[in-house]
Amino acid sequence: MDAQAVLCPTASTRESAGATGHLIKRLAGALLLVLAVTGCPKPPPKSQFPTAHDALAQMKQTFACANGIQGDGKIDHFSAQGRVRGEVFLFAVNPARVRIDVVSPFGAMLYTLTSNGTDFQMLDTKSKQFLHGPASACNLARLTQVPVPGHVLVALLRGEAPLLVHQPSEPTLAWEDGHYRIDVPSKHGASQRVVLVVHDEDYDKPWQEQRLRVTEVEVTQGGQILYSAELSNHQVAKTAPPRVDEDGLDPDIPPSGGPCNVEIPRSIRMVVPHRGDDVIFQHKEVFFNPPIPDGAFSQPVPGGVKKVFVNCQ
Repeated sequence: MDAQAVLCPTASTRESAGATGHLIKRLAGALLLVLAVTGCPKPPPKSQFPTAHDALAQMKQTFACANGIQGDGKIDHFSAQGRVRGEVFLFAVNPARVRIDVVSPFGAMLYTLTSNGTDFQMLDTKSKQFLHGPASACNLARLTQVPVPGHVLVALLRGEAPLLVHQPSEPTLAWEDGHYRIDVPSKHGASQRVVLVVHDEDYDKPWQEQRLRVTEVEVTQGGQILYSAELSNHQVAKTAPPRVDEDGLDPDIPPSGGPCNVEIPRSIRMVVPHRGDDVIFQHKEVFFNPPIPDGAFSQPVPGGVKKVFVNCQ
């Protein structure tokens, strides 16, 4: 008898169980170890998404309330040059505004990256340089180590899959190993794989009511992986409170969006295989729709540093 049939019986194998019951009992002990390692494939929900477009639309609807995020956590970067760790303060707001401050384990400021979607700036205190230039993917990668545009980084940090350009009818949908797999063909030989998991408590609901959790995103071009992202440890985050001036001199700054109480991944791992880069962001505390003070996505040039224009393609 096939081990999979014993561990994960179908209707036909259950009907023949009486005739083979003694054999099942003899195999049970040995197969328990296999079960612990492999488990049974989780069946799809009774109500499944009709098309990939429907599933992706549901994902987007989940994050419709999110204008941005703000949080603190840790960054851990592995590369051929070694390992860099530190505390990180993240500020990422639609469509492509980003601020990342990295502090060493000893409390010293290492880097500050700001981008308003058009202009890139980065203070590198270790090399005493102030880099500036266009907000291109390769410039943002000077800190993130992942060459993706600002809007892609903003989406990933809040737990949404940033999608390649495509026609609504082109993506394909399949259920495999307990999740939905969506493959998105795009222009210039690029393609994308998105893994979506249905919330356990929504499993028996109609597909229109099922919430989806993004756990993997991978983008390839010409057979080469441009980047892959693993999103895990999802927990609900809430809208940030207003920003209040403790001295009462300036008016309060309200949140940059309305109520938004949805899940967000507390751990995001991004890998660029062909460059050997592996970076992990871990949120400790994170809020949706943070207040946006003036100058949040730009920074002045401090004294004692060299200002360097950088551009890359």
